[in-house]
Amino acid sequence: MRKTLFGLLIVAGTFIGCQENSSDLPNDQQTKIDMSDFYVHTDEYEARGTDVKGGKECHSMQVLNRQLKENPGLYKKMYDVEFSTRKFLAAKGKPVKGGGGSGGGSSSDDVDVAPINDGLGIITIPVYFHVVYSNNNQNISDAQINSQMSVLNADFRKNNSDLNLPAGSTFENDATDAEIEFSLAGVFRHSNNTASWGTNNAVKSAYPPVTPSTHLNIWVAEIGGGILGYAQFPGGNSATDGVVISPQYIGTTGYVSAPFNKGRTGTHEVGHYLNLRHIWGDGRCRQDDFVTDTPSSDGPNYGCPSFPTVNCKTTDMTMNYMDYTDDACMYMFTDGQRNRMRAIFASGGARSSLAGN
Repeated sequence: MRKTLFGLLIVAGTFIGCQENSSDLPNDQQTKIDMSDFYVHTDEYEARGTDVKGGKECHSMQVLNRQLKENPGLYKKMYDVEFSTRKFLAAKGKPVKGGGGSGGGSSSDDVDVAPINDGLGIITIPVYFHVVYSNNNQNISDAQINSQMSVLNADFRKNNSDLNLPAGSTFENDATDAEIEFSLAGVFRHSNNTASWGTNNAVKSAYPPVTPSTHLNIWVAEIGGGILGYAQFPGGNSATDGVVISPQYIGTTGYVSAPFNKGRTGTHEVGHYLNLRHIWGDGRCRQDDFVTDTPSSDGPNYGCPSFPTVNCKTTDMTMNYMDYTDDACMYMFTDGQRNRMRAIFASGGARSSLAGN
């Protein structure tokens, strides 16, 4: 009897152990959502800005790589965010990237995607700014902060005056109103002698985010090393959630530095915060940004490229906010990117609390 009972305990323990282990692993075997092309870590280190060889300007993916090493559970969280996003879009009958094969976007120049009707209406995200400064220039004015807010609202609502798609462009139907707006919730100012903060979230540890589940936190602090900014993707630690931007790349007036003086670093990094990848997928033609209506590309574009710029046998969408072109030469999100961002606000989505869900 003891042997029988002991054997049953072993079997039960093994079964429970297998259940616990399997819960830590992605499980899409019983669904129709294709996750075979999903990736998080990337070895690509191209950067947005003038220091191309240094590869230092936009560090969102580099920060993500480090966080994946520091937190083994982050991969599973980001997998779940992506799975939820694809499931939501599939339920809406919209194209969902999956299965690999087409590289950093669509394999065709012109793929039209219709905007979803999610019933959420215009989503307004309250924003806290944390201005951390060691000199008067870095203590940027309220006017400079307000100019960044104006850019965010114009860019995410397709009200930017510089929207100017090339004549005959295959992207004519792709520029979109994301129906996302931003309101200024408050500004915190902190004098600190630190000359540069780097990208290890030290500035966030010194000045923690305020109610990050319901507010976007933006730290304005000198990052150093020629880095414009970095953001945390959905699924990360709430204690480090938000966006960091160097003060000379905030807004359009005051202490700003050309050619990144039109507030598009803010638009780009908030795009990451709302679950958008770089337009080329951070992996040459072989990886995807998970958006159907963005063409494949082998890497970022810089400056103000001529049209058309062709890579991976398709025309690059160099004017997309998630490329690395100069501020004056990026001016659109696509419908596919809009849908992807809005999916995270749906009930159960990674940032649903921002929309009051």
